Amino acid sequence: MDEILSMARELVTPRLREWKEGGGRVVGFTCVATPREIFDAAGIVPYRVRALGKPERDHADAHLSRFNCGFCRACLQLALEGAYGFLDGLVETNGCDHLRGMFENWSRAAEPGFFHYLKVPHLVTEESLEFFAEELELLREALSNHFQVEIGDSALSEAVRAANHRRERMRRLFSLRERENPALTGGEALSVLLLESSLPPGAFDDLLDDLLREAEGREVTGYRARLLLAGSATDEPELVREVEDLGGLVVTDALCYGTRAFWKLPKVEGEPIHALAEAYLGHLLCPRMFDDYPSRLQFILQAAERARVDGAVLVYNKFCDLHGVENVRLRLDLEERGIPVLVLEKEYGSAADLGRIRTRVQAFLERIGGRRFAGKTASPGGSGKL
Repeated sequence: MDEILSMARELVTPRLREWKEGGGRVVGFTCVATPREIFDAAGIVPYRVRALGKPERDHADAHLSRFNCGFCRACLQLALEGAYGFLDGLVETNGCDHLRGMFENWSRAAEPGFFHYLKVPHLVTEESLEFFAEELELLREALSNHFQVEIGDSALSEAVRAANHRRERMRRLFSLRERENPALTGGEALSVLLLESSLPPGAFDDLLDDLLREAEGREVTGYRARLLLAGSATDEPELVREVEDLGGLVVTDALCYGTRAFWKLPKVEGEPIHALAEAYLGHLLCPRMFDDYPSRLQFILQAAERARVDGAVLVYNKFCDLHGVENVRLRLDLEERGIPVLVLEKEYGSAADLGRIRTRVQAFLERIGGRRFAGKTASPGGSGKL
């Protein structure tokens, strides 16, 4: 686990650096609607762009308004500083207007070698699924033409099988958070997922196998309450650790950089492109999907029940309209079902915001009763420490 926590704090891990030095290609993306299997089949690393809580955004503010999401501005800042110079290209999606603004300014200012706009519908209908399948064909063709690689159906089907196997094991690992004696903290789980989306093919699988073996005998002890964490782009393990240092153990989540990225994706079978379109669009648990709120609510309620949570923290970055509006409705529906809720708007990556966040979380933990071990903090313990 120490190795994973260390690598998850780096944009370029030693294994990714070795991949690049050996001539490997890396293409960045952000939205979970982007089927990574297409990149895997092409022998290209699909790298999920993140900002890791970067507070400086002065260069990005010259391109994007300060009324844009801080996460998007922080990602753009890293690109303008050259931190993402290792990427061989970008895939933009219309996840939200803030992301689109980030990508368009990135493509103009940093000029990546490959740039493709993957259009993702906002509704799930027979027509929109057909449209999305056509968009995935265009993505396959663009990658094939630019990088001079063949992405045939057989290679794509093999990539799908490997991804299915990896998702099953990720669900097993994350399920260990939900048991009576959790095996992982929320900060550790987020670090695992960040690393999973930034390593070359196969490099993460060995780490995942080791984690699964060792986590079976591991316990997290000394927490006051079991929490569900839900909301927008949260790629900040440090933020989760701040919550857990106060005694609120995050035993499950419904985050964009969390279980929403893989939990609901079914096994992909049949003709690969159409199967991928149905799997990714049909199970996209994001507020951008119009009129699909019942599915998102059900996903959160099921997670809360499985993990036997004492409360929920609904977090969103300042100026995130999608999750800001959704959290209002979620709070009402969760509290109606007896789940206490803290809605936490925050400035992305701002250390100056931590004092306010800690005060609000501490007050919330006092409100929900501290049903576990009052006065202690969450920390890995018990037998089999990783």
